[in-house]
Amino acid sequence: METTHAVVTGDARELDLPSDSVDLVVTSPPYPMIEMWDDAFTAQDPAIGDALAAENGERAFELMHDLLGTVWTELRRVLVDGGMAAINVGDATRTLERFQQYPNAAEITDRMCDLGFDVLPDVVWRKPANSAAKFMGSGMLPPNAYPTLEHESILLFRNGERRSFPPRDEARYESAYFWEERNRWFSDLWDVRGTDQTLAESVRDRSGAFPIEIPLRLIRMFSVYGDTVLDPFWGTGTTTLATLLAGRNSVGYERDADLRATFDDRIEGVAERSRERATRRLERHREWVTEQEAEGADLAYENEHYETPVRTKQERELRLYAVESVRETADGYAAMHVPLEAQE
Repeated sequence: METTHAVVTGDARELDLPSDSVDLVVTSPPYPMIEMWDDAFTAQDPAIGDALAAENGERAFELMHDLLGTVWTELRRVLVDGGMAAINVGDATRTLERFQQYPNAAEITDRMCDLGFDVLPDVVWRKPANSAAKFMGSGMLPPNAYPTLEHESILLFRNGERRSFPPRDEARYESAYFWEERNRWFSDLWDVRGTDQTLAESVRDRSGAFPIEIPLRLIRMFSVYGDTVLDPFWGTGTTTLATLLAGRNSVGYERDADLRATFDDRIEGVAERSRERATRRLERHREWVTEQEAEGADLAYENEHYETPVRTKQERELRLYAVESVRETADGYAAMHVPLEAQE
């Protein structure tokens, strides 16, 4: 199986993609009213800088979301019927005229709903907090302290009715997840703390890089092998790296050409990491099977590729793939994927 991964240096407000050509969107945009992105927003609309300078937070917030809204309009066009959009965003707290919270998740949800997307239950991603201080404001004295923000939202939207597939579609059945994975992944609260990315501070300061476990899980949940995944705010390419590991195609748009230049280092050794991840995924399932059998559970079905018991009929054709090789192309990368063998 071959997948392609295009990276475009350009503006996602004008996607050079055909309509109905994307199966899934996974992205983490710049968060309005987070100071590190002020310059990026102002470069696209100087009125934002004027509003910030005047300490008019509500006006700056609205203008920033107007910019993001043009991208959401493009997503409506390029997503297939039933295609999903997963948008990772955090709310912001900031003191301009006075301290307040800016509800980015709610604003994006309202705008996506206005565009005609179906709003689905979202996920709360609880991020690691290193500080013992669980408040901001006046310390021990009521009433002027505030809770810290230690979570972000993964907003989920569908472009119309549920996506349809031919009966017994091979790619869809091979893309199944294990029963115990489903139970963990489809919780509305994720405690994801790990990340395997190493980024220079100069890059991290300009990117909202998130742990690869987040896009990798979303891609496995909401797409099948061979699908095309779009990230309109590519950053350091975490979504592209996840699609490589997951056996999907990808397209990424990024305005900052310097960020694009860092990606070659990130895919070094990706074949080995891919095989390790696929192998570990199968090992975890076999460990779960051992635990279930020790408790007397009756697992009535068997996966045909790995000769391991599974809980449901839908897991019988589940198949894991690993990256065999990656090569550069004119517009990005191409990867070859091979099935993980049972003995691995």
